[in-house]
Amino acid sequence: MEMNSHPSTRPEHSDPDLLGIYLNDHLAGAAAGVELVRRIVRAHRGRDYGPQLAELAREIREDRRTLRACMEALGVRRLRSRTVLGWTVERLGRLKLNGRVLSRSPLSDVLELEAMRLGVEGKGACWRTLHALARTDGRLDADQLEELVQRARRQSQSLEALRAQVAGQVLTPPTAH
Repeated sequence: MEMNSHPSTRPEHSDPDLLGIYLNDHLAGAAAGVELVRRIVRAHRGRDYGPQLAELAREIREDRRTLRACMEALGVRRLRSRTVLGWTVERLGRLKLNGRVLSRSPLSDVLELEAMRLGVEGKGACWRTLHALARTDGRLDADQLEELVQRARRQSQSLEALRAQVAGQVLTPPTAH
């Protein structure tokens, strides 16, 4: 009888390439996120929350650099094709039916903030995964990863508050007089 045969105690997959695929997928998402947040910042420039979005964009670019550094520390080769795919997906995401053909729809603001929040939630999951790995892999800085987990949580909360504000402005029907 094999010891540790319970499914919850034995990893189902032990392929070392899986971590590389996982991190490259997150790097592709980060590429898309950087492009999306750039567009969001441009669209909201001049609004009272514009500086908040600009700071978020700075943090997201920094987070992408940190992910690259983690990949390097772990010896994970970056797959340019995945990054290009993330960039392409972000570009294709602009081609959505949003009620306007030639101009930007106010609904775009809501949908982009929702997409950005989903991306930040995914990034937070990646940081939590790397944080768990840091317990047994000295190539990763557990303290830095804990800070990144907390930052992703703050970013998500900030984006949700902003999304709710913008959705309320865009989607609330005018009152009849």
